[in-house]
Amino acid sequence: MLIQTILLVAGLICLIAALVLVLRPRWVAAVPAFIGLLMLHWSYYIAVPTMTFAFWGLATLICVGLFYLSPSGEPDGNRSSNLYIGFTAMAGGMLGIMLAPRFMVLGVILGAAMGQLAYSRTPAGKWMLTPSSQFWRYFAAKCLPAIVAVSIACIAVMGILID
Repeated sequence: MLIQTILLVAGLICLIAALVLVLRPRWVAAVPAFIGLLMLHWSYYIAVPTMTFAFWGLATLICVGLFYLSPSGEPDGNRSSNLYIGFTAMAGGMLGIMLAPRFMVLGVILGAAMGQLAYSRTPAGKWMLTPSSQFWRYFAAKCLPAIVAVSIACIAVMGILID
């Protein structure tokens, strides 16, 4: 019982750290999110199917690869886009959970895309033209890791709320 409680608390701390890393990235936020999901599963507090672990584990590895292959920082040195992308992805995930759990990932994707679109309309994001390849490269480099981390955190929230 003590081990299960420790794993539960450690898993929640990892998920919170992942959400903080989505907003203020220092490293890949999907890694602590996936570790947090594993710890919550091992604590027997939530039950996650094996295929879910395989899918999100592969997505986490892709995000780590993107992190190491992408250039660091923004072209103008501004990092405020993470706030736009992170908060809207979290809001989209929560809205998706409230509508129906099967729409959660779609809500996260749409939220992150709307956050990037909103950032591209600010003076700091003018360099990112909306219908260009630059927009989609930025989406793959910045939004995809946020989508993976927030989706994993939302899976944990759904497991806690539903069970």
